[in-house]
Order: sequence, then C-alpha cells, then structure tokens
Amino acid sequence: MASRRIFVIGATGAQGLPVCRGLAKDGAYSLRVLTRDASSARARQLAELGDVEFVEGTFASEDSLRKGFAGCWGAFVNIDGFNTGEKTETYWTIRAYELAIESGIKFFVFGNLDYGYKKSGYNPEFRCGHYDGKGRMAEWMLSQRGSHGMGVAVFTTGPYIEMTISSKTIMTPRVRDGVVTWAVPLGDGAVPHVALDDCEHYARWLFDHPERSDGMNLEVAIDHIPYADLAAAFQKVTGKPAQYIDVPASAYFEHVPIADEPAGYNADPKDPATMTFKQNFSGFWTLWKHSGGNRGVVKRNYALLDEIHPERIKTAEEFFRREEEKRRSSGLPGLYDMIESGGMGSILKLSEDNRQGKL
Repeated sequence: MASRRIFVIGATGAQGLPVCRGLAKDGAYSLRVLTRDASSARARQLAELGDVEFVEGTFASEDSLRKGFAGCWGAFVNIDGFNTGEKTETYWTIRAYELAIESGIKFFVFGNLDYGYKKSGYNPEFRCGHYDGKGRMAEWMLSQRGSHGMGVAVFTTGPYIEMTISSKTIMTPRVRDGVVTWAVPLGDGAVPHVALDDCEHYARWLFDHPERSDGMNLEVAIDHIPYADLAAAFQKVTGKPAQYIDVPASAYFEHVPIADEPAGYNADPKDPATMTFKQNFSGFWTLWKHSGGNRGVVKRNYALLDEIHPERIKTAEEFFRREEEKRRSSGLPGLYDMIESGGMGSILKLSEDNRQGKL
C-alpha cells in the first residue's frame, strides 16, 4: 500500500477522474473515494487504478465525511455545486474543511472556480452562483492558514474544453448546413478553457510539492480562447467548415429548456438564495465576455503554468488535434462526423445523470 492515502470528494466527476489518475498512476498515493454508488460505471473506472477504497455515502453527511477522512494523509475536495446549489455547497464545504482538520488531514486541496463577482468589482452582472460559491470558500480557507496545522492549496479551473465537443453542455456545437457551429453569447471575449488531461498533472503537482503549493491558488487554463479562434482551429484540424456565431443572451436562453429551473437541481426553488439556470449562466457568459486577451476580469499566469507543466496543452488546435488522433487510433469517427451524427458523449456527470440524484 502507498504510504499516503488521499480522500477524494468528487472523484467520479469530469475533473475527478483525471485527478485520481494522476494521484494513483505510479503508486505514490492510494485513494479513498466517496461515492453514492461504488458499482457505477465511473466508480468501476476508478477501481481499475489500483489501490482504491470506496466509501459509499454523501458529502452532505458528517458520518460519511469522517469515515472518508479517517487515517488519510491528504484530501481533494470538489463538491458538485450543480447538485447542491450555492447555499448548500457553502455549508458542506465549510464542514468538510473543518472535519478534515478535526481528522488530522495534513494537506487539503480544494477544487475551485473563479470568484468572478469579486474580480469584477462586485458588479451584479457578473454574478454566477456556481463560480462565486467556490471562490468565496477558497478565500476563506486560505485565510484560515496558520490557525491550524493543515496545509491548504486551491486548484482553480474553468470550463473544460471537452465541453465544446460534448453533448448536453452550455457550449455544445451543432451542425448547420454542413458547418460545425458554436452559437453562444460571448462577443469578442474569450474562455480560459481547461483540458481535463492537464488536471492530472496539476493536481499531482500540488500534492507532490506542499512546500511550495501550501497557500497557493493555482489558477489553470490552456489559453484564453476566442470562439472565432476555436472554430478556426477545429476547421484546420478536421478540414471541415466551422464557425462561431455571437448570439444575444436573450436568444441563447430561449433554447435552454431548463432556463427557469434552479441552477442546482437539488436547491429549493422557493428559496430566495436559489439562482435559476438563466440567472447563473448569464453571469457566466458575462464573465468570459469581459475576459478577452487575458486582460479582463479573469486572468491566468501562463508562464507559471509552463513552469509547472511544460507539456501542457497550450492551444485549441493542439487539443482538437489530440482528440482527432485519439479517435482515429481507436477506430472511431473523427470529430466532425461525431458531431454531425449526434454521437457526442457526455463529459459532465450531471449530464449523464440528467440533473437528477441525491446530495
């Protein structure tokens, strides 16, 4: 057994799978994973990594959290805000952090998103609950350092670039008259997309280098990608036509059937703290609309990322090329054919679950 066991909350999510791969790949860390169903397809993928122990339970239970933390050296915590809603996520993030200290965890990594509301100067147009909920907690955790003996690092990601070629996401493309089309309310802004494969390296680095990462907020991305550039990269790699169409937010949400439902599917729709899907993602797109060129609201230190992960994916073209080659080598249709046929898989767990499930 590896000398250091990591308790992972969010292991079966899109980000959790590569994070667990990175930790377990050479036996340096063993894993204890919290899951509602140890027999699920995603849990079975984790079981194949090696020394993986499962705790069946929920992050919304102190008993489950205590069982998970007990005897572990470290923890990676990424609570699903699309399940809980912002209000409940805040409470259980605090309790997870406190119980980790209580249980003697030595190093705690928090899966985070940008606190866009604060970064915008508290402009309400940028209010995005599933981002701000995590961002507040990250700042709170870092402010606690020094009051206890647990090391803390924050791992801030963003929209996965895999979402641009996946079904049931807010940036899923469509084929219009033979042209792959991303129609989103982005203007001339840019999305600091994150590649899931890179998360494997970054999370491992945080645990491997606590002497440097303790107290760090590692904010990662491939690049700030304008969607005209995204479409051009797709066209260059596949040889198939692609385009970006900037659409007004009002028109965009007309085609979202859950626009008026809670952004967190287990949140109380009658609670005034609950944001609707439309409210939440209006702030989301406003955030990226004002982040073009790495000069706006959300910025990244790409020189630091090059130092930490020299082999990271750096462009949309590189990402699409890798994905195209993966599919071809596996005997699968190329990216264009996959999108045209409607055969895109679901990268997000909530898409697989159809926004259902317990806390």
